[in-house]
Amino acid sequence: MTLLNKPLAHEAVEDSNTSNNIEFQTIINRRMHRRHILKGGTGLTAAAFFGALPLVGCSDDDDDSPSRLPSDDDQAAIPAQGNLKRPDTLKFTAVAHSTADTMSVAEGYQAEMILPLGTPLMSGIADWKDNREQSAESFEWRMGDNHDGMWFFGKKGNNYDAKASKNGLLVMNHEYVNSSELSPFGYHVISDNNAAPIYQNRRLASDVRREVNCHGVAVVEMTRRADGVGYEMVKDSKYNRRITSSTPAQLTGPVAGSDLVKTKFDPTGFQTRGINNNCGAGLSPWGTYLTTEENFLGVFARGQDAEQLSAGHNYGRERYGASENFPGWEYLWHTPYAKDEIIADEFARWNMTATGADATEDYRNGFNTFGYITEIDPFDRHSAPQKRTALGRFAHENCAYAPVESGKPVVFYMGDDARGEYIYKFVSKARWSNADIGGGLKAGDKYLNEGTLYVAVFHEDGRGEWRPLVYGQNGLDATNAELPFAGQDEVLVFARAAADALGATKMDRPEWVSVSPMTGEVYVTLTNNKYRGEREDQPLSAANPRSYEARGKSRGNDNGHIIRWAEAGGDHAATRFEWDIYLFAAPSELAAENLSQLNKNNDLSSPDGLYFDPRGVLWIQTDDGAYTDTSSCMLLAALPGQVNDGTTITTSAGQQTRVGMTASDDSIKRFFVGPEGCEVTGITMTPDFKTLFINIQHPGNTWGAVAGGSTPRSATVMITREDGDVILAESFA
Repeated sequence: MTLLNKPLAHEAVEDSNTSNNIEFQTIINRRMHRRHILKGGTGLTAAAFFGALPLVGCSDDDDDSPSRLPSDDDQAAIPAQGNLKRPDTLKFTAVAHSTADTMSVAEGYQAEMILPLGTPLMSGIADWKDNREQSAESFEWRMGDNHDGMWFFGKKGNNYDAKASKNGLLVMNHEYVNSSELSPFGYHVISDNNAAPIYQNRRLASDVRREVNCHGVAVVEMTRRADGVGYEMVKDSKYNRRITSSTPAQLTGPVAGSDLVKTKFDPTGFQTRGINNNCGAGLSPWGTYLTTEENFLGVFARGQDAEQLSAGHNYGRERYGASENFPGWEYLWHTPYAKDEIIADEFARWNMTATGADATEDYRNGFNTFGYITEIDPFDRHSAPQKRTALGRFAHENCAYAPVESGKPVVFYMGDDARGEYIYKFVSKARWSNADIGGGLKAGDKYLNEGTLYVAVFHEDGRGEWRPLVYGQNGLDATNAELPFAGQDEVLVFARAAADALGATKMDRPEWVSVSPMTGEVYVTLTNNKYRGEREDQPLSAANPRSYEARGKSRGNDNGHIIRWAEAGGDHAATRFEWDIYLFAAPSELAAENLSQLNKNNDLSSPDGLYFDPRGVLWIQTDDGAYTDTSSCMLLAALPGQVNDGTTITTSAGQQTRVGMTASDDSIKRFFVGPEGCEVTGITMTPDFKTLFINIQHPGNTWGAVAGGSTPRSATVMITREDGDVILAESFA
């Protein structure tokens, strides 16, 4: 990460995993063999996936109408869940590569930019301008920066209704800020080489406040336009809301009240201020929004205080990249000059240095209050965000739940987006009841505050296992050498160190997770890893099998891949699974690395966003820097098979692994290409399948700028068919 005068980019990734977990890989037989699908692990219907949940707008009809999914009327009969038949082939014409400063979408579709950075959610707030008129405080009621994960919540009256498409709440993350976007407002750094290391560069309070308010989540009420195609914002809606890096949030679960999260702000350890660096998102089975805190490291600084902390807690901080004399990334939120104690406290909370006699006199533990899955009820505008600590603390990319079934636990899958980090799942203690649908944050208390967090181990023979992060088990106790654990709170706050001790498999930046409604199998994007096969602590493994030189880049896994697995017996609470690599991303001309046989209609690099729609279509988004001389980042539609539908291969680096069936124009195709310089991310679809929303981060040139302006702006893109029919109607014909 380059600091001053460079845009903060999503690609800025901290790398702090130097554990030597490869030992757990090499002791296993490295010969791969074809395995049969786990018994009961495939063949799940869409009805089995969604159970009794009204999450896709499905009626109880036994109608056999195959797939021309629903009419304009929210009350119209929609095919029953078991009849959400996936198409056999993708029939739209693939979008060509593009490096233009405009976006392109498949023929027959239209893509429109909406809700860009700075859009007022309320009257009385001036429209965005390329000048310094927008105050920091006004961003408490404006769209924030770098739109990311999101979800459309159908609304009828004042209540959540998953069948409703005419009206709804679009809820989305604002992950971070670009200094290049905010520079018209005076991104200004004051240098002082005589100051302490972490204060040698200071910023203005007003600039920091503006950026703090640009982070977080936006809730925006949307209503269908009069012509029946697309949506517009309901300005001044009572539901319109911004949750920012200053909004108070509750800590819940095993870490709440722990000494590890007590601060000067809340000496009891039950509250913190703000949600931050919110990346991907998820939906809960009961209908709330799950946002994720990813690169929270960048907004914090740490001075010289190792002697005031235990060796274990020093190690725990370092596993999140927070070593001594760490100045943070370009944010420098801890640095504004302040003359009175109240204002000083506003910025001091971003400095984790231990300075007081104990944790209640400083913000050494402020860092520990970030990095969680956070639950928000968009329909309860007075509710506080709930940080669900039982799901662990790490650089959460997104959160996807598995099929729910009455009387069984609820299961969530998550990735830790950093090079060489891990894949996790959480299994609730409580058993699912359909009565909890619509239960809001009380349902979250029931399912998300107690349960077991697991980390994944991918064996070389195509099998895998889940190891529990439970205090007192498998060495997670005071005997652990690097970080002697004193309780479950420490295991969760320092989840990375706990996963190290369990021998988890280091992955190539685990990003978005999604679960197939057709097979119940779980898919995870592994976007890239420049260190794979190059650093001793990140050697090749069957699950991360490529290291190569291509297109002027040094060795490593520059283009990424998508891994998937089937849980034993189709039970998502199982502790065994079987896996393969669904897709290897690569430019089509890289013959030796194009192991999925992609062509110019579907080649891609650095898969990131991932979303199965309820019909079983998989949408893949990219966040790339390795192929952008040929094409900007993109959105593809895909029709995956199932685990072990391919063959055993050996990569150019000599690593044996399993790859899914080869790609074709029938099974994966480019649907959209974003403007030059952007990342395509965040995705959700309306219940009637007629509108697809995606987000564009950090576009280049002047994309998103106001008329006559020069500042590019992140924004949402609304995609509809020109004829108003459902998305991919041509494939369902």
